[in-house]
Formats: sequence, C-alpha cells, structure tokens
Amino acid sequence: MEAAGTLERGLAVLRALAADPGRPARATDLVRATGLARSTVDRVLGTLAHLGYVRLDGRDVRLAPRLMEVGEAYLSGSGLRDALAPVAERLAEELDESVSLAVRDGDGVRFVVQVTRRRTMSVTFRVGDLLPADRCAAGLALLDPSAPYALDDQLIEPGLIAVAAPVREPGGRVACAVSVVSHTSRHTATGLRDHCMPAVRKAVAEMEAALTGHHPTDSPALSPAASGAAPRESAVVVGDAARSAKRELGMGFLQSLARGLAVLVALGSARGGLTLADCARATGLPRATVRRAVQTLQNLGYAAADGGRCTLLPRVLELGYAHLSGLTFGEIVLPHLTDLVARVRESASVAMLSGDDVVYVARVQTVGIMSVDITVGTRLPAYATSMGRVLLAGQPEERLASIVPRRLSPHTVTSRAELTAAVRRAAADGYALVDQELEEGVRSIAVPVRDRAGRTVAAVNVATHAGRDGAADLVHRVLPALRESAARMEADLAYTACAVAQRG
Repeated sequence: MEAAGTLERGLAVLRALAADPGRPARATDLVRATGLARSTVDRVLGTLAHLGYVRLDGRDVRLAPRLMEVGEAYLSGSGLRDALAPVAERLAEELDESVSLAVRDGDGVRFVVQVTRRRTMSVTFRVGDLLPADRCAAGLALLDPSAPYALDDQLIEPGLIAVAAPVREPGGRVACAVSVVSHTSRHTATGLRDHCMPAVRKAVAEMEAALTGHHPTDSPALSPAASGAAPRESAVVVGDAARSAKRELGMGFLQSLARGLAVLVALGSARGGLTLADCARATGLPRATVRRAVQTLQNLGYAAADGGRCTLLPRVLELGYAHLSGLTFGEIVLPHLTDLVARVRESASVAMLSGDDVVYVARVQTVGIMSVDITVGTRLPAYATSMGRVLLAGQPEERLASIVPRRLSPHTVTSRAELTAAVRRAAADGYALVDQELEEGVRSIAVPVRDRAGRTVAAVNVATHAGRDGAADLVHRVLPALRESAARMEADLAYTACAVAQRG
C-alpha cells in the first residue's frame, strides 16, 4: 500500500469505529463500513492496537483511551482551550448555567470547551461533539458574527435554550462562539438572554483580551501538565520506533500508518502548527514522508495550510474524542483488571480513598466455590485492607494519625504505631500485603495507581483465599502482574485525566 493511501485507510477505520463507539465492532463490520479488503482492515487494526489506539478483545474491537492524544493535538495546538477555558469557567460560576465554546467545522460547529452545571436537567454535549450550525446558538453566532448575539429557542431539542456571541481574534477573524445553555424549566429564551448577556459581553471582552496576547505562530504549546494534554513520548524516536515495530511484527504492521499518525500528533505540539521542516525534525521522519502525510490530512479535512505552517482542524475531534473523554474511571481501568484476573486467576479490584474508607470502583471476580462477596460501591475500612494501606501511604502523617483502628479479625493491627509502620512499609516497598486482617481466610496484595504527576489516585489489588496462596506466593506470583496492570492503567488514565478530574 502506498504511504498516503495507508494513512487514509487507517483514518477510515478509526472513523468507522468512532461512528458507534459504545458498541464493540468486529473486522467484518469495519469491512462493510469502509469498503476495504479484510486483509487491509486486519493489518490496520494490528497497527492501531500496537500503537495503543484500539483494544482487541477476541474478535471485538474498541477505541482505547490513548487515541485521545489525537484530539488533544488539535486542542493544544489551537490554543483556544488553554486561553479561554478559565474565562468560560468563571462565566458558568457567575451565571450558574452551563457554558460552551464551539468552533466552525464544515456545515456544523464542534465543541472545544464544556463547563457543565450539574443538575437534574443538564446539558449532555461533550467536547468533540458536532451540531448543525443552523440548529444551535453557537452555530448561529458563527454563521452571522455581525449580530450582537444569537438565540436558540429549542431548535436542537425541546426544552433546550441557549444564547451565544462570537469571540474574535486580534485581526477581527472570528475564533469561536461562547454560548450559555439552559432549560425552559429555568428560563424562557428571552429571559435567558436578558439574564446572561451583560455577563456574556464581559466574558467575550476578557476572551478577546486573552487572545490578544496569544500569538499562535510564535508561542510553543503548553507543557502537557499545564495544557491538560497527556504526556507523549518524544516524537524524535518515531522513525526508529516504527522501524523496530516493523521488524517485530512484519507484514502485520503498517509503518506508513504509524508515521502518518505521528505526523498528525506532532502538528499539535506547537500553537499554530509546524512547518514541514519542523515536523520532520520533531518526528525524525524524512521530509518527503511528512509532506505526503500532511497532504493526506489536508485532503481529508484534518489539517490546513496557514502560511508556511500546517495546522490541525477541529474535524480531528471526530476520531472518538467525545466518547473517550466521557469514560468513567471504572470504565478505563476495567479492561486491564479483566486481563489481570485472566493472568493470575484470582479476583481483582480497584478502589479509591473516601474519608477513612476505600470505595470499590471496579471489580472482576473469579468464579469458584469460595469467593469474596464484594461489589462496586462497597466501602471497607482503609487501615485493614491492602488497597487502603497503599492509598494511606500517599496521605499526610496527620491523616494517618487520626485513624483509630479496631479489631475486625484476630489478625487485625489495632495499635496506631503498628498501623503507621505498616503504611510506611507499603510506601517504601511500593506495595502492601494484608494477611487476614479484614477477615479470616482473606489475603490480598495491592499496588498504587498514580496520575501523571505521580500522585496516588487509586489502588489495584488481588485477593485470594489464604488456603490457596501464602504471602510469599502472592509476592512472587502475583505482584509482577499486578504492577504491569497498574502501569497500563496509569498509561490510559494519563490520556483521560482531564475528563476524570472534571467528573471527580
């Protein structure tokens, strides 16, 4: 397959998967959706799975969280989210209504910022969602930016109302529209306009001032931690990594697809895009390879030339970003938990700290005559569980000192000094093993799950009956697999950290 054609085919498969991301697809479904040969689809899927963009579960194919780095490339490279989201958040707080930022995408508008107020009747639009421009306030504001505002009186859905205004760049070009969205149970359309427009005008002025100091052709993109983008491996090694994967996987790996996607991601590494020469340096790829990939992206509407630079367009967000950004913490870690259980053949769980308890957010249980009856939502005292001790190891000393342990089994640690020593040992070892302290016969081992800043946000454990595995067996047999699973969870959570934080 010719290089540019390979990238086009790979993106076609991703679009087909993103068309119904909540349902797993199979290769035969993708053949019908794309018109590609089965052998081509198989090679594309093999390559995307190797890159971490899709997950293969038997014959089922699902989008994987790492694919979010493609959408993040646009969001970071455009700079709109980073410059304007703080103003949108203040506006939502002041009005106690949901606020959105949207940009033009063909005949529609695509959301790039959503600040949603949580209530019974709330907006369910997500970053990356596309709406017809003539059916929503943001779209109407972008279609006629000369008007002072645009009003949506239940155009897109009964009960949904919105008012929007355009936001301009320093040269006068419209950059996006800011909209305030509410429901007829709270306001009439004109009532919402009268209530919101003074604050909206003030917010527009603040946004335009923020864009005045924003020079996309000069300013580098924010660091991943500041921008909300997931950390990416240095693009300099892309060329070598693709060649290595090709040697390892042979014909099943499409090197040109991997290189083309690397070019797409690299274009978002600087605000305002990159020149071909800059992109070649960033990826370690030949300039001719970069040029072919850029031409393909332009032909598909994912990129555009802006002077001597190539910039990404909002259509990139159609590649599964809205769905993936909506995944819950439990949904992200569950596939890795399932793999862990298949490897060790014991029940496994993920929990988070809530007060002095651990709360189970995901669990996969093995089928057996004897099993531990725990479900998602179960709360257990942190001090007597392996996950709790891992989580307490990341807490300040005074938090640990406030816990008063009580006896739950003949083996429970009940003195504060012993508990402190056990938690410190867990911090030093990087894991905690609790032997029948919660309940006689239950032995478990846990490791931390960290965010991209290195903070412990959850723990994953394997629990077994004490009669099957001794403590040493858990350390030697289970701990390596447990650590590998935690690392995979951390990799996926890095790409979805923004969405998880907003919901948490």
